[in-house]
Amino acid sequence: MEKCPCGSQKSFLECCEPIISWKTDSSTPEQLMRARYTAYAKEKIDFILNTTIEEKRKECDEQAIRNWSVKSIWHNLEILSTKDQDSEGTVEFIAHYTEGGIRKNLHEKALFKKVDGKWYYVDGEIQKPKPFIRSTDKISRNSPCPCGSGKKYKKCCASA
Repeated sequence: MEKCPCGSQKSFLECCEPIISWKTDSSTPEQLMRARYTAYAKEKIDFILNTTIEEKRKECDEQAIRNWSVKSIWHNLEILSTKDQDSEGTVEFIAHYTEGGIRKNLHEKALFKKVDGKWYYVDGEIQKPKPFIRSTDKISRNSPCPCGSGKKYKKCCASA
C-alpha cells in the first residue's frame, strides 16, 4: 500500500485521498494542511484552489501553483505546531521538496478559517531561519590546539 505523502504513516487511501477526492471534509486545520501538501505532491491543483478561502482565491496564480506542483519533487511534510479553535486555527510546518535539482524547504505558519463547517486555507507567513548562535568560543588559528598536542591549532587539527 502506498504511504500518504503527508507523513502520517497511514496509507494514502485512508489518510488524504478521501479529503482530496471530496468524499469527506477535513476535521482540523492540520488535516487540511496535510491534504493540501499531498495535493501538491499528487498534482491536484483544483483541491489546492478550492480549499483556499474564497476571498483569497482570486489572488492565486493557478499556473504558478501547477508549475510548482509538477516541477517539484515532494519529500515530506513536518508539522511543528498546531493551534485549533472553533473557527480559526494555525499550523506551523516545513514542507521539504526539490525544485530545479536544489533541495529546499518552505517553513510557514499557515492560518485556517472554518466557514459553514469547512476548513479553508487563508494565508501563510513565511518563517525566517533562526540565526546560528555559537555555543562555544571560536578557536583562532594561532590558539593552542584543543586536542592538547601543544601545537598551534593551524598546524594541528585545522590542517587535517
